[in-house]
Amino acid sequence: MSQQPISLPAKLINGGIAGIVGVTCVFPIDLAKTRLQNQRPGQQVYKSMVDCLVKTVRSEGYFGMYRGAAVNLTLVTPEKAIKLAANDFFRHHLSKDGKGLTVLREMLAGCGAGLCQVVITTPMEMLKIQLQDAGRIAAQRSPGVMSSVKLVVPNPILTRSYNVAASPRPASAMQIARELLHTQGIQGLYRGLGATIMRDVPFSVVYFPLFAHLNRLGKPSLEQPPPFYWAFLSGALAGSTAAVAVNPCDVVKTRLQSLSKAGGEETYTGVVDCIRKILQKEGPSAFLKGAGCRALVIAPLFGIAQVMYFLGVGEYILENSPLSLMST
Repeated sequence: MSQQPISLPAKLINGGIAGIVGVTCVFPIDLAKTRLQNQRPGQQVYKSMVDCLVKTVRSEGYFGMYRGAAVNLTLVTPEKAIKLAANDFFRHHLSKDGKGLTVLREMLAGCGAGLCQVVITTPMEMLKIQLQDAGRIAAQRSPGVMSSVKLVVPNPILTRSYNVAASPRPASAMQIARELLHTQGIQGLYRGLGATIMRDVPFSVVYFPLFAHLNRLGKPSLEQPPPFYWAFLSGALAGSTAAVAVNPCDVVKTRLQSLSKAGGEETYTGVVDCIRKILQKEGPSAFLKGAGCRALVIAPLFGIAQVMYFLGVGEYILENSPLSLMST
């Protein structure tokens, strides 16, 4: 168990392991969240998270629940490492002579971490959402024939390189990214950046101070760290609380980043237009769509991340790596 300052490579390893384990366990719930958030009144394909998962398995198979997971598994290591390392960096520079941070300074450190992570988060979410939501759109366009759904959506960006008339096949993240870069440039991958900042900055402002205070409650004494299970519970509770608090911003981000729309679905010109139309057409309750799913996704992700840090998994791997052993 390591309580020494953690090196950047160790943070990368800890964040990567936590992200990969967490994504593997909870990605189907994240897929349900995306599909539920994108549903409009009168066009519901899914009644609940469980209904969404059952229909997804029936129409797309077991691995349909993991559509888009490859994007997360690839980018979750740098995303989690940037978030956690940036928070540590800002906490260090905001501390005075090694003294504890005030709540305001803890919130500022979290704000800095949230701003840093969107460099990775925005394109990751952009690609993931296209893959996750394709099944909902196909099912909505062909009600009653979900068993024969093909995950192909008639959006010029999403069909140009992979949709063959005789044999349509699902998109891949690389194909979507290539088409976005070709047609819109780098800004295509960063569509919804403002909404992502609106979500991730407040999330980090809430999460990091709340985790720090919850974790301190589990200390047996001032000198001793809390037990590892307390770190997990603190991370999970802080993460789920922050996730529900910023869920309205997540709904806006999901709607803005969805390139393809089913018949009759609204299009949005920006964050303000999206908020206005959701309030007018669906009411305030629409901003809480998928909140339960999001809490179930975030809680284990951040609980596992904190346990990785507590146990010093990254340091152990580095110390026992072939390069480290050869140098000794």
